[in-house]
Amino acid sequence: MDEILEEPQITSSGTPVATPKVLIMMADYGHDPTETAVPYTAFKNAGYQVEFATENRNQPQCDQKLLQGFTQKLLQGAKKEVVDLYKRMAISEEMRHPVSWSDPGFSLDPYDLVFFPGGHDKGVKQIIESPIVHKLVVDYFPKTKKPGKKVIGAICHGVMVLAKSKDANGRSVIRDCKTTALPAKFEQAAYWGTRAILGDYYKTYGHGSEDVEQSIKKVLADPSQFKASLNPGPARYPGDAELFAEEIIKLFESFHKIV
Repeated sequence: MDEILEEPQITSSGTPVATPKVLIMMADYGHDPTETAVPYTAFKNAGYQVEFATENRNQPQCDQKLLQGFTQKLLQGAKKEVVDLYKRMAISEEMRHPVSWSDPGFSLDPYDLVFFPGGHDKGVKQIIESPIVHKLVVDYFPKTKKPGKKVIGAICHGVMVLAKSKDANGRSVIRDCKTTALPAKFEQAAYWGTRAILGDYYKTYGHGSEDVEQSIKKVLADPSQFKASLNPGPARYPGDAELFAEEIIKLFESFHKIV
């Protein structure tokens, strides 16, 4: 008999001044389960209202190679506890019934946090390359500047969505930001370590394409703005997911401190 899974429990104490509303933006398939399920669970446990968005309201599915089979071990995919978190997330009402980011009139404005998880399966190009998503990000990004209290977060390949979101002058929204993403040395090690068995699986845009780090650096005003170490707004890879979520939660808590 299959195990009955329950949604993550909300364990936060007290009543926040305002409950943050979170939107997790996803492609239909291919995101990293750790980069998705760990922040999702942290946000739910903090008492946040969480929604998912896909292009046409299809329930998103994370990269199965990172969840099961020999590839899970080969790729050092989701750990057992993360697989359990993913299963709970997958049966949640919000993930089963996402909103559509392509609907006419859809806006990111109602959300306090817009989050782009990463993933290197080629399916994630659906959101990385979407002009609709780029327009949404361009419209929303200015609202994240202080003293505003809105936030955009991204992990790994999710930062590529921001890099490709450009204003009327062709400048990326992150042009003047300090940021991070998947470091080239991490990507190259994973790619060459798995190529003999999985081909160009680990390169989202195929063999010979630029590394994620290169794709981010080229849109920055100065390449030195790219930080290979963890930066709270964006994050590098699955290992950063828990700390990333903790930093986001601390940021929202700081918005409501009485000074």
